[in-house]
Amino acid sequence: MLKQFLNLKISQKLSPQQIQLMKLIQLPTQAFEQRLLEEMNENPALESGKEEDNYEKDEFDTEQYDDYDDSEADRVEAEDINIDEYLNSDDTPDYKTQANNYSDDDETKETPFAATISFHQDLINQLNTFILNDEERDIAEFLVGSIDDMGYIRRSVSDLVDDMAFTQGIYTTEKQVEAILHIIHELEPTGVGARDLQECLLLQLKHKTPTESVDLATAIIEQQFDSFVRKHYDKLIQKFNISNEQLRNAIHEIERLNPKPGGSFSGNNKITENVVPDFTIRIVDGELELTLNGRNAPSLHVSKDYQEMMQTYKESKDKSHSQKDAVQFIKQKLDSAKWFIDAIKQRQDTLYVTMNAIMHYQKDYLLDGDETRLKPMILKDIADMVGLDISTVSRVANSKYVETPYGTKLIKEFFSEAMKNDQGEEVSTIEIKRILQNTIEEEDKKNPLPDDLLAEILKEKGYPIARRTIAKYREQLEIPVARMRKKL
Repeated sequence: MLKQFLNLKISQKLSPQQIQLMKLIQLPTQAFEQRLLEEMNENPALESGKEEDNYEKDEFDTEQYDDYDDSEADRVEAEDINIDEYLNSDDTPDYKTQANNYSDDDETKETPFAATISFHQDLINQLNTFILNDEERDIAEFLVGSIDDMGYIRRSVSDLVDDMAFTQGIYTTEKQVEAILHIIHELEPTGVGARDLQECLLLQLKHKTPTESVDLATAIIEQQFDSFVRKHYDKLIQKFNISNEQLRNAIHEIERLNPKPGGSFSGNNKITENVVPDFTIRIVDGELELTLNGRNAPSLHVSKDYQEMMQTYKESKDKSHSQKDAVQFIKQKLDSAKWFIDAIKQRQDTLYVTMNAIMHYQKDYLLDGDETRLKPMILKDIADMVGLDISTVSRVANSKYVETPYGTKLIKEFFSEAMKNDQGEEVSTIEIKRILQNTIEEEDKKNPLPDDLLAEILKEKGYPIARRTIAKYREQLEIPVARMRKKL
């Protein structure tokens, strides 16, 4: 049975402008510049640079248009628009927040990049040194195209044969593909085209000048690869009837090999990323000084042409229907331009006050660069200091960098949880990880410390931590287990 009833409730929803502002705050400097260009391309009423003429400094009065709707039903008549409010607007916003703004005569500095060929194209070029018929060349080029960025062909020969038949119309046999693979394995860098790590290492060893150590290393990889990977050195010594010194020399030869031959290619066609610091922190007379990258504070104003169009409409006696439509469009673009200028100013203020709070919270660390002096800090600590929402602080911290006297840092690296030492004092987990890393670096590599002994050592140093926590921190530091750290 269907029933109708009324239900009153109060709910908060973000306006489209608020959502756009949050997206602007989240953008790092380079992405923000791209977003700025997109907005200027979409809105002809928004222009960069300072206005040449000096207009009366009055703000746009847009509150009277809050109920404006582009729909036909609620459309505002053109005669009701106060054109003078737009003509006498503040075209250049007042950016007073500290920023290392560039002067007008500064040139845009761009890092030049060398033009290079791709990894796969380099391999294709090397094939030109081999004498191949058309069919063999087609197969060879297909195999090169199947090599990933690390230099491996991670597919079986049978799959390659089937794929060539279905997608390229190349009908061949596994035996012929194997023969072409041998040619691929002659290309540089050595080891390229291998189907797994074992084959990659063997290809590199076979290109070395034969010595006792190289021959032993080859035998180990060929016959006892699993024992080598698991570092069962006693088993290897017994299997090959060798001394510790002989095994050590063979392992040294293996460690000199490249497990990712494709990654070593200098012309690899990966996107080169330049980190542009969003903030800069300097030490001036023993005090910290924060500046916001000036590229985050562009000079924008409303187009003078659009203002003149509004003036022309105002002075026109006969206002046609098309002119009324035009002034509605102009008003919409002017509103959008004014909001975007205000949003940039608000973004700039938000970035600065948030980073300023982080800087003062971590003042001890930023003055001397000792990571053990990083204080435990969570998003809520900064949000409470600046009166912003936690999500806003998160948007500032997650994707932005700050240049410090000790290098360029990702801001979120300043945040860490707190743990108590044996004296009841709160210390940062970053400090504990650093001590753990130093302890592992100083251990006897012939008898590396297991996690339970590491826990005992940190406890003696005043950090009572469980073994499972040690394991978690070790994994976060990408440090293998004790057995895998063992060396002869």
